[in-house]
Amino acid sequence: MQTRSELAYLSTTELSDLMERGELSPVELLDHCLERIEELNPKLNAFVLILAEQARAQARDSEDRLRRGEARPLEGLPVPIKDNVALAGAPMTFSSRMAPAFDMPVDAELVARLRRAGAVFPGKTNLPEFGTIPTTEGEVHGPAHNPWDLTRTPGGSSGGAAAAVSSGMCPIAHGNDGGGSLRVPAACCGLFSMKPSRGRVTPGPLATEKFGALNINGFISRSVRDNARFLDVIAGPLPGDPFPAPPPMKSFEDEALTEPAPLRIAWTTDGPLDVPVHPAHAAALRDAAELCASLGHQVDEATPDWRDDMVAVLFIQLWASVIGSDVDLLEELGGDPTTIEPHNRALHEFGKEISANQLGVTMSKLRQYAWRVGAFWERFDVLLTPTTSEPPLKLGAHFELAADDPLFPLNRAGVWIPCLPLINVTGQPAANLPLSWHEDLPIGIQAIGRIHDEATLYRLSAQLEAARPWADRRPPIA
Repeated sequence: MQTRSELAYLSTTELSDLMERGELSPVELLDHCLERIEELNPKLNAFVLILAEQARAQARDSEDRLRRGEARPLEGLPVPIKDNVALAGAPMTFSSRMAPAFDMPVDAELVARLRRAGAVFPGKTNLPEFGTIPTTEGEVHGPAHNPWDLTRTPGGSSGGAAAAVSSGMCPIAHGNDGGGSLRVPAACCGLFSMKPSRGRVTPGPLATEKFGALNINGFISRSVRDNARFLDVIAGPLPGDPFPAPPPMKSFEDEALTEPAPLRIAWTTDGPLDVPVHPAHAAALRDAAELCASLGHQVDEATPDWRDDMVAVLFIQLWASVIGSDVDLLEELGGDPTTIEPHNRALHEFGKEISANQLGVTMSKLRQYAWRVGAFWERFDVLLTPTTSEPPLKLGAHFELAADDPLFPLNRAGVWIPCLPLINVTGQPAANLPLSWHEDLPIGIQAIGRIHDEATLYRLSAQLEAARPWADRRPPIA
């Protein structure tokens, strides 16, 4: 039997092997996770809801299936769900006072797919209200803390998910990304994440793509293979999805186990906005480029045609429309829009000022911009950028000027994560690679691939993981 500390940091592949050999039961694994949550969550605030009894029933079912030799692909593996996605029998709060006060009657399709594959749901994870900012600091549930430094943010909006995985509460966690929300927390917590391509995972049947189809579901993990394995389970459209991604040539897990051919890789510190990059983060990017070159890839410093200060304005206009529709829907369910947090209230009011014609123009301009930027991937397979321009922020720093300007937390995001939201506009896949640390804090490198080409990113990411392993790095709290 593995020791308690060893069990906390095994990959899902290793955990599955132990369970299939009868050396670990799903109930034992879940109990271990619940013990870690009980011990560490008071310090990290990663989980906002613990579903111990529901999860134990799932784990007992998994135990029976393993005993009968009927194991499903993710049998007995614990994966928490971010609290902006429907999980049957549990509330969905969006970290907002506006949330309806009832348990969801059905699963989101991606949750249903995980459930059918045998996954176990120990709880739901923290996020900022409506997931609009890249730090997990909300009024309803309070801030999540970074396992590497409790005074800093674990990022957002999937910050609870990243804190849970980094601290060993669970081996992998669900999240989603509408402007960096999988990549930022992974960068802040020293983990791997993949933002899949637009249309790779259906948001239905309860949620929709909304304007611009910015948001996509995925996972934060320590292992590249684990991440690919779970994406295999949730990938695929529902009938009627407007942007279905073409099916992959083979499983993403197989891609993660395949050595990449020599790639054309570009790198740049020059983002869409004129934002300085912290010297340690710039050095980490150059180091990542050199590592790629040492592995036989053709590496060049090159920048897409993406410098445009208006992009941030257009993106916020689009997000204002998205949040406005969410707030209006929750109001129809009985929620009070005056209770939302100041930056979201300001965003909602801003959205009301945008006419249908203006929204159409905004979407057209962003689409034209995406075409212009996307031409870069005709020359290169992958682009490397800093995931964040500076280290994980101190808790509260994202709101330091919010009293004078309620939209400051949203505008501040453009300074901290200048290279991320654009990739939600283009719909391309993008990974965070935890290749460097500075002063005991992780530094993330973003790898951006061609639209619908997660395969290349998984191959390259696994190669880099093998060349410079990161899974054994443990935060002090662990």
